[in-house]
Amino acid sequence: MDITLADLEQAINYWRAARPSQGEERALSPEVNTLATVYAMMIYHQSKALPIEALEPAARQLIDTWRGRQP
Repeated sequence: MDITLADLEQAINYWRAARPSQGEERALSPEVNTLATVYAMMIYHQSKALPIEALEPAARQLIDTWRGRQP
């Protein structure tokens, strides 16, 4: 199964709502930071989709959690 940029954007938005930025520096939560790194690499490599198996386990778990909460 692949993860597309659009899917990744939705997952990031889900985790941003669940774990908003905190502190004066407004640092990203670890969850958002993990997915944002994947997003940045996809943009850099001009990838429109990636196999879910290509992701690190932490990113895969975040995606799985997000997908499990979708209607």
